[in-house]
Amino acid sequence: MLSVAVVGSGPSGVYTAQALLRQSLVPDVRVHVLDRLPTPYGLVRYGVAPDHEKIKSLQNGLRAVLEDDRVTFVGNVGVGGPDGVSPARLAELYHAVVYCVGASADRRLAVPGEGLPGSYSATRFVSWYSAHPDAGADPFVLDARSAVVIGVGNVAVDVARILARGADELRATDVPSAALGALEESRVRDVHIVGRRGPSQARFTTKELRELGALPGARVVVDPAELALDPAYAAPEGLPGAPPAVVRRNLEVLRGWSAAGEPAPGGAGRRIRLRFFLRPVELLERDGRVAGVRFARTAPDAGGGVRDTGAYEDIAARLVLRAVGYRGVELPGLPFDAVRGTVPHAAGRVLRDGVPVPGAYVAGWIKRGPTGVIGSNRSCAKETVASLLADAAELRGRAAADDPLAVLREWGLRPVEWSGWLSIERAEAELGRSLGRGPVKIPDWPGLLGAARDGER
Repeated sequence: MLSVAVVGSGPSGVYTAQALLRQSLVPDVRVHVLDRLPTPYGLVRYGVAPDHEKIKSLQNGLRAVLEDDRVTFVGNVGVGGPDGVSPARLAELYHAVVYCVGASADRRLAVPGEGLPGSYSATRFVSWYSAHPDAGADPFVLDARSAVVIGVGNVAVDVARILARGADELRATDVPSAALGALEESRVRDVHIVGRRGPSQARFTTKELRELGALPGARVVVDPAELALDPAYAAPEGLPGAPPAVVRRNLEVLRGWSAAGEPAPGGAGRRIRLRFFLRPVELLERDGRVAGVRFARTAPDAGGGVRDTGAYEDIAARLVLRAVGYRGVELPGLPFDAVRGTVPHAAGRVLRDGVPVPGAYVAGWIKRGPTGVIGSNRSCAKETVASLLADAAELRGRAAADDPLAVLREWGLRPVEWSGWLSIERAEAELGRSLGRGPVKIPDWPGLLGAARDGER
């Protein structure tokens, strides 16, 4: 039997397990899917916005893989951290280990004032309203009238949409009670989504963009002058230099909003302002916390980028969220490319100084960087699994434990298996019923582990 550990139970990890199950070259394969959290599904559970039910339903497909008899979910087991298992020790338990640990850090703006109270990463905000047990109880929106979201990708649109939604609209989702209560008390009325380049270079999808315009009680505002500044805005369709279809669709949506103009006084309760060609240069301070953001006005340059114009604009805000991308984090014991934020590899085989590390593989964002959509992880996982299978004969010659879970327990760890996760699910359903809602996530480590142990007794 070929014994494989997959570190990470998000899409890349589960798709790696699925690829191992579906291949026929090595039929006798056993897969343990490890996760630091006692819950599976990674960013599908803790990164997808709660009002995106269709995307969150991807959990059903991931669940089918994790319930396969050849797969064992092993939660509450960290790898590489101070309280977890080192890659070297993990390699003693399995013939091969595939690291699918994602890109958990956020990119920073590197501007003065970024560390002021009231300035956060969008990652932290998403973790808060998604009930990630590491998030804590941040009162993000209690006293802010205006918020600035820096970045023009889907994450920026997600957090802006949550800020602009009414709490009643989120009550049917699994948002934890504390976050729902904070959003209910929110005083945010203006949400500015700001990008340093033009709308044709924004990373959001048309579907995400249109959702902003469908929010009840909110109005989207676009400055026609900023829209017209983009060279793609007037580019003729079908001629050389015309923008791709997705850009044309985005521009068409933005054109409709810009034509509508400013809402009348006393109209929409909340305003979402999409701003372009503004580069953050400083977060402004008043009374010891964020008071706004100073932006340098940019304009398109001949090379397809932007240049500073020498003009500046300040946007007042007591809440600033940066959504400028993710970055991989070094896993102690594995090689790491600090520039790319990835593990060096060749077709998924981990490389140390250009030489493959026996039995070590990567898939997902830690392999290729934070690019693509959830489905992109399928082909990425297949490539890695193909490399692993090509090495199968050599891998079988490596030592592996007969019962890795028993060894983990001997090392002082307390793995949460699938029965523990099912108990957490039941506890979250009961929590929701007690609140008159659907299932509500348990937001803290003691609550999650207590619910898991109840199912293992």
